[in-house]
Amino acid sequence: MKKIMIFLILAAVLGVLGWQIYLKVQSAKKQPKSKGRDLSVPVEVVAIAKRTMHDFGYFSGTLQAQSQFVVAPKIAGKLKKFALNIGDEIKNDQEIALLDDDEYVEQVEEVQAELNVAKANVEENKSNLEMTESELRRLESLGSRDITSRSQLDISRAQHKIAQAKLKVAQAQVSQKEAAFNAMKIRLGYTKIKVAWPDKNQKRVIGERFVHEGAMLSANSPIVSLLDINALTGVMYVIERDYTKVKIGQDATLTTDAFPVRSFLGKVKHIAPLLKETSRQARVEIHIPNPDWLLKPGMFVNVKILFEERVDVSVVPITALAKRNNQEGVFAVNAETMQARFVPISSGIVEEAWIEVREPRLDGWIVTLGQHLLADGSRVLLAGDKQEGRKK
Repeated sequence: MKKIMIFLILAAVLGVLGWQIYLKVQSAKKQPKSKGRDLSVPVEVVAIAKRTMHDFGYFSGTLQAQSQFVVAPKIAGKLKKFALNIGDEIKNDQEIALLDDDEYVEQVEEVQAELNVAKANVEENKSNLEMTESELRRLESLGSRDITSRSQLDISRAQHKIAQAKLKVAQAQVSQKEAAFNAMKIRLGYTKIKVAWPDKNQKRVIGERFVHEGAMLSANSPIVSLLDINALTGVMYVIERDYTKVKIGQDATLTTDAFPVRSFLGKVKHIAPLLKETSRQARVEIHIPNPDWLLKPGMFVNVKILFEERVDVSVVPITALAKRNNQEGVFAVNAETMQARFVPISSGIVEEAWIEVREPRLDGWIVTLGQHLLADGSRVLLAGDKQEGRKK
């Protein structure tokens, strides 16, 4: 019995000692973590700002002439006179070239002579008709008194009808010759090559020259191409992501390497109703006034289009963004407790170094440097003047 009591006492003492050792070990394990929680992470912060944000689309494209057409003669002939060259300005209704017209002048004179003969033939048939009319009236007067025979009267009537028919044929021949004469005068006029377009006040410029003086031309052989560069068309292609953002009438700003310090303004004029299957892009055309003719067709341009403008919205620097648990957000600092709280955000427009925060509504300070060391609820130490301002 005495041995049992001693054993129980020893067991109790060993149990108490073991429990105390366990408590000390656990306390030693927890002590470093407790100190870690008390450490503050140095960070830089900025206040939530309000800005007007712009959503721009950036594209590249090519300039084309507003209109372009090729000048060609309507008739064949030798190019007798053509002194213009590329870059020359052309006015509306200006004569730009002359074909050798000797052959056409001769043809006009020949048809003129035939017309004169036809007119003379009409006069002759008129005179003959008057004679048959006079003879018919005389015989009809005699016939009423039974002085002439009926057969003579029938012959006179037939001759009168023949004379009428001949006069009509002669008159038709005159009309035919007049039409031929007018056609030949028109063909003669085609030897003088002129250009014309609807807007009488606008000038055009020669883009290309295809022939030189002395060349033998067939009908519709190109001579020059004329360009209208008083305004240009900027052609660009947009992908599906931007297609719904582009609207007719939107302002566009264009720049080109030819004028690196200058920008040009235009407006979206046409949008293709389809995207090409091969490229998944849609054609967009921009109308660009070009009164000084500085821009030229074929130039490469960079285009900036304003899709949306949002006034007085909350923004944070892009550098403030962080990602936790696959969520994008920012660390907001509580100025009283000096703790950082991770806030998931719904972002909007990105412009330069700023990003719009659409949700939730934020105020106060946002961490911009050091957030990669933070967890939700971490204590922070503000850097520089922010800490001094807080102490004051």
